[in-house]
Amino acid sequence: MKSTERFSTRVANYVAYRPRYPESVCDCLRRRCGWSDSTVVADIGSGTGILSELLLRHGNRVYGVEPNREMREAGEEELRPYPEFHSVAGTAEETTLPGSSVDFVTAGQAFHWFDRAAAAAEFRRILRPGGWVVLIWNDRRRDGSPFAEAYERLLQEFSSDYEKVDHKNVTDAVLDGFFGGGYSRDVCENRQTFDLAGLEGRLLSSSYAPEAGHPQHAGMMQELRRIFATHQVEGRVPFDYETKVYCGRLD
Repeated sequence: MKSTERFSTRVANYVAYRPRYPESVCDCLRRRCGWSDSTVVADIGSGTGILSELLLRHGNRVYGVEPNREMREAGEEELRPYPEFHSVAGTAEETTLPGSSVDFVTAGQAFHWFDRAAAAAEFRRILRPGGWVVLIWNDRRRDGSPFAEAYERLLQEFSSDYEKVDHKNVTDAVLDGFFGGGYSRDVCENRQTFDLAGLEGRLLSSSYAPEAGHPQHAGMMQELRRIFATHQVEGRVPFDYETKVYCGRLD
Protein backbone atom coordinates (compact mmCIF):
# COMPACT_ATOMS: atom_id res chain seq x y z
CA MET A 1 0.00 0.00 0.00
CA LYS A 2 1.22 3.49 -0.83
CA SER A 3 2.17 5.57 2.21
CA THR A 4 -0.36 8.22 1.12
CA GLU A 5 -3.17 5.64 1.34
CA ARG A 6 -2.31 3.83 4.57
CA PHE A 7 -4.60 5.86 6.84
CA SER A 8 -7.67 6.11 4.60
CA THR A 9 -9.71 3.63 6.68
CA ARG A 10 -8.38 4.79 10.06
CA VAL A 11 -9.48 8.41 10.12
CA ALA A 12 -12.14 8.18 12.84
CA ASN A 13 -9.81 6.36 15.23
CA TYR A 14 -6.97 8.74 14.38
CA VAL A 15 -9.09 11.79 15.24
CA ALA A 16 -10.42 10.27 18.45
CA TYR A 17 -7.41 8.49 19.93
CA ARG A 18 -4.09 9.84 18.68
CA PRO A 19 -2.22 12.01 21.20
CA ARG A 20 -2.08 15.78 20.91
CA TYR A 21 1.17 17.70 21.38
CA PRO A 22 1.96 19.37 24.70
CA GLU A 23 2.07 23.16 24.96
CA SER A 24 5.75 22.86 25.90
CA VAL A 25 6.47 22.22 22.20
CA CYS A 26 5.74 25.90 21.58
CA ASP A 27 8.20 26.87 24.31
CA CYS A 28 10.87 24.90 22.43
CA LEU A 29 10.05 26.67 19.17
CA ARG A 30 10.23 30.10 20.78
CA ARG A 31 13.55 29.35 22.41
CA ARG A 32 15.20 27.56 19.50
CA CYS A 33 13.78 29.25 16.43
CA GLY A 34 12.24 32.59 17.37
CA TRP A 35 8.75 31.29 16.57
CA SER A 36 5.94 33.80 17.23
CA ASP A 37 2.24 34.18 16.51
CA SER A 38 3.09 35.89 13.21
CA THR A 39 5.08 32.92 11.88
CA VAL A 40 3.69 31.41 8.65
CA VAL A 41 3.85 27.62 8.68
CA ALA A 42 3.59 24.84 6.12
CA ASP A 43 2.57 21.73 8.10
CA ILE A 44 3.54 18.81 5.87
CA GLY A 45 1.57 15.60 6.23
CA SER A 46 -0.87 17.54 8.36
CA GLY A 47 -3.35 14.66 8.49
CA THR A 48 -6.32 15.37 10.73
CA GLY A 49 -4.74 18.62 11.94
CA ILE A 50 -3.29 17.71 15.35
CA LEU A 51 -0.07 19.73 15.02
CA SER A 52 -1.73 22.42 12.92
CA GLU A 53 -4.28 23.05 15.67
CA LEU A 54 -1.56 23.63 18.27
CA LEU A 55 -0.08 26.37 16.06
CA LEU A 56 -3.44 27.81 15.03
CA ARG A 57 -4.39 28.30 18.68
CA HIS A 58 -1.52 30.79 18.85
CA GLY A 59 -2.68 32.71 15.78
CA ASN A 60 -0.29 31.32 13.18
CA ARG A 61 -1.29 31.08 9.55
CA VAL A 62 -0.93 27.39 8.69
CA TYR A 63 -0.96 25.68 5.30
CA GLY A 64 -1.84 22.05 5.98
CA VAL A 65 -0.35 19.97 3.18
CA GLU A 66 -1.87 16.47 3.14
CA PRO A 67 -1.95 13.96 0.26
CA ASN A 68 -4.56 11.58 1.70
CA ARG A 69 -8.06 12.77 0.82
CA GLU A 70 -9.83 11.20 3.79
CA MET A 71 -7.31 12.54 6.29
CA ARG A 72 -7.29 15.96 4.64
CA GLU A 73 -11.08 16.25 4.73
CA ALA A 74 -11.12 15.25 8.39
CA GLY A 75 -8.54 17.95 9.08
CA GLU A 76 -10.63 20.52 7.25
CA GLU A 77 -13.61 19.63 9.41
CA GLU A 78 -11.65 19.63 12.67
CA LEU A 79 -10.02 22.99 11.90
CA ARG A 80 -13.06 24.75 10.47
CA PRO A 81 -13.13 27.22 13.43
CA TYR A 82 -9.69 28.57 12.47
CA PRO A 83 -9.78 31.05 9.56
CA GLU A 84 -5.97 31.02 9.30
CA PHE A 85 -5.93 27.34 8.31
CA HIS A 86 -5.56 26.63 4.60
CA SER A 87 -5.91 23.06 3.39
CA VAL A 88 -3.64 22.00 0.52
CA ALA A 89 -3.72 18.78 -1.51
CA GLY A 90 -0.01 18.15 -1.89
CA THR A 91 2.94 16.07 -0.75
CA ALA A 92 6.23 16.69 1.00
CA GLU A 93 7.96 16.36 -2.35
CA GLU A 94 5.51 18.61 -4.21
CA THR A 95 3.61 20.90 -1.86
CA THR A 96 2.20 23.16 -4.63
CA LEU A 97 2.98 26.19 -2.40
CA PRO A 98 4.69 29.25 -3.90
CA GLY A 99 8.43 29.65 -3.52
CA SER A 100 9.72 31.56 -0.47
CA SER A 101 6.24 31.66 1.03
CA VAL A 102 6.62 30.27 4.58
CA ASP A 103 8.81 30.82 7.64
CA PHE A 104 8.58 27.29 9.06
CA VAL A 105 8.06 23.83 7.66
CA THR A 106 6.73 21.39 10.26
CA ALA A 107 6.03 17.67 10.17
CA GLY A 108 4.30 15.83 13.02
CA GLN A 109 4.53 12.01 12.93
CA ALA A 110 5.10 12.20 9.16
CA PHE A 111 8.79 12.60 8.29
CA HIS A 112 9.48 8.86 8.05
CA TRP A 113 7.06 8.66 5.09
CA PHE A 114 8.92 11.28 3.01
CA ASP A 115 11.39 10.88 0.18
CA ARG A 116 13.98 12.79 2.16
CA ALA A 117 16.10 14.16 -0.68
CA ALA A 118 13.10 15.35 -2.69
CA ALA A 119 11.41 16.77 0.42
CA ALA A 120 14.53 18.70 1.42
CA ALA A 121 14.70 20.28 -2.04
CA GLU A 122 11.02 21.25 -1.84
CA PHE A 123 11.38 22.65 1.66
CA ARG A 124 14.29 24.83 0.53
CA ARG A 125 12.12 26.10 -2.30
CA ILE A 126 9.13 27.13 -0.16
CA LEU A 127 11.06 28.47 2.85
CA ARG A 128 11.97 32.11 3.12
CA PRO A 129 15.66 32.87 3.77
CA GLY A 130 16.60 31.75 7.27
CA GLY A 131 13.51 29.55 7.56
CA TRP A 132 13.29 26.56 9.88
CA VAL A 133 12.31 22.91 9.55
CA VAL A 134 10.74 21.34 12.65
CA LEU A 135 10.20 17.59 12.95
CA ILE A 136 8.07 16.33 15.85
CA TRP A 137 7.12 12.89 17.12
CA ASN A 138 5.08 11.63 20.02
CA ASP A 139 7.39 8.70 20.74
CA ARG A 140 5.57 6.03 22.76
CA ARG A 141 7.68 4.59 25.56
CA ARG A 142 8.09 0.89 24.94
CA ASP A 143 9.50 -0.17 28.28
CA GLY A 144 9.45 0.98 31.88
CA SER A 145 6.13 -0.64 32.76
CA PRO A 146 4.69 -4.15 32.34
CA PHE A 147 1.82 -2.75 30.27
CA ALA A 148 4.10 -0.88 27.85
CA GLU A 149 6.26 -3.96 27.36
CA ALA A 150 3.23 -6.22 26.81
CA TYR A 151 1.78 -3.78 24.25
CA GLU A 152 5.10 -3.67 22.38
CA ARG A 153 5.21 -7.48 22.24
CA LEU A 154 1.66 -7.49 20.84
CA LEU A 155 2.68 -5.19 17.96
CA GLN A 156 5.71 -7.29 17.14
CA GLU A 157 3.65 -10.48 17.15
CA PHE A 158 0.63 -9.40 15.13
CA SER A 159 1.86 -6.68 12.75
CA SER A 160 3.75 -7.85 9.68
CA ASP A 161 5.27 -4.46 8.86
CA TYR A 162 5.54 -2.73 12.26
CA GLU A 163 9.33 -2.73 12.23
CA LYS A 164 9.46 -1.53 8.60
CA VAL A 165 7.28 1.57 8.94
CA ASP A 166 8.03 2.56 12.54
CA HIS A 167 9.32 6.13 12.90
CA LYS A 168 12.13 4.84 15.12
CA ASN A 169 13.85 4.00 11.84
CA VAL A 170 14.64 7.74 11.67
CA THR A 171 18.04 7.52 13.35
CA ASP A 172 20.52 10.21 14.32
CA ALA A 173 22.41 9.42 11.11
CA VAL A 174 19.25 10.05 9.05
CA LEU A 175 18.67 13.39 10.78
CA ASP A 176 22.33 14.38 10.41
CA GLY A 177 22.09 13.73 6.69
CA PHE A 178 18.82 15.61 6.30
CA PHE A 179 19.82 18.70 8.27
CA GLY A 180 23.48 18.62 7.28
CA GLY A 181 24.48 18.02 10.90
CA GLY A 182 23.08 21.19 12.45
CA TYR A 183 19.91 20.78 14.48
CA SER A 184 18.64 20.89 18.05
CA ARG A 185 16.76 18.20 19.93
CA ASP A 186 14.30 18.75 22.78
CA VAL A 187 12.17 16.24 24.66
CA CYS A 188 8.83 17.00 26.34
CA GLU A 189 6.67 14.69 28.43
CA ASN A 190 3.23 13.62 27.21
CA ARG A 191 0.62 11.07 28.32
CA GLN A 192 -2.73 9.55 27.43
CA THR A 193 -4.86 7.16 29.46
CA PHE A 194 -7.43 4.79 27.96
CA ASP A 195 -10.34 2.62 28.92
CA LEU A 196 -10.71 -0.58 26.89
CA ALA A 197 -12.63 1.03 24.02
CA GLY A 198 -10.04 3.80 23.83
CA LEU A 199 -7.17 1.32 23.85
CA GLU A 200 -8.76 -0.61 20.99
CA GLY A 201 -9.23 2.61 19.02
CA ARG A 202 -5.67 3.72 19.70
CA LEU A 203 -4.31 0.44 18.38
CA LEU A 204 -6.47 0.53 15.25
CA SER A 205 -5.41 4.12 14.50
CA SER A 206 -1.94 2.77 13.63
CA SER A 207 -1.28 1.95 9.99
CA TYR A 208 0.46 -1.30 10.87
CA ALA A 209 -2.38 -2.77 13.01
CA PRO A 210 -4.35 -5.48 11.14
CA GLU A 211 -7.93 -4.37 10.53
CA ALA A 212 -11.14 -6.39 10.64
CA GLY A 213 -11.06 -9.11 8.00
CA HIS A 214 -7.30 -9.61 8.26
CA PRO A 215 -6.30 -13.11 9.51
CA GLN A 216 -4.39 -11.59 12.44
CA HIS A 217 -7.07 -9.14 13.56
CA ALA A 218 -9.20 -11.33 15.85
CA GLY A 219 -6.21 -12.81 17.65
CA MET A 220 -4.67 -9.37 18.09
CA MET A 221 -7.81 -7.92 19.62
CA GLN A 222 -8.21 -10.91 21.94
CA GLU A 223 -4.65 -10.47 23.17
CA LEU A 224 -5.17 -6.72 23.57
CA ARG A 225 -8.16 -7.33 25.83
CA ARG A 226 -6.14 -9.82 27.88
CA ILE A 227 -3.35 -7.26 28.29
CA PHE A 228 -5.85 -4.61 29.35
CA ALA A 229 -7.48 -6.91 31.92
CA THR A 230 -4.08 -7.79 33.36
CA HIS A 231 -2.68 -4.27 33.64
CA GLN A 232 -5.63 -1.88 34.05
CA VAL A 233 -5.93 0.18 37.21
CA GLU A 234 -9.44 1.45 37.92
CA GLY A 235 -10.37 0.63 34.34
CA ARG A 236 -7.57 2.52 32.58
CA VAL A 237 -4.07 2.01 31.20
CA PRO A 238 -1.45 4.70 30.41
CA PHE A 239 0.40 5.55 27.21
CA ASP A 240 3.49 7.56 28.10
CA TYR A 241 5.33 9.47 25.40
CA GLU A 242 8.46 11.47 24.88
CA THR A 243 7.51 14.27 22.50
CA LYS A 244 10.69 14.82 20.50
CA VAL A 245 11.23 18.15 18.74
CA TYR A 246 14.00 18.56 16.16
CA CYS A 247 14.68 22.06 14.80
CA GLY A 248 17.17 22.97 12.10
CA ARG A 249 17.88 24.84 8.89
CA LEU A 250 18.61 23.36 5.48
CA ASP A 251 21.23 25.92 4.46
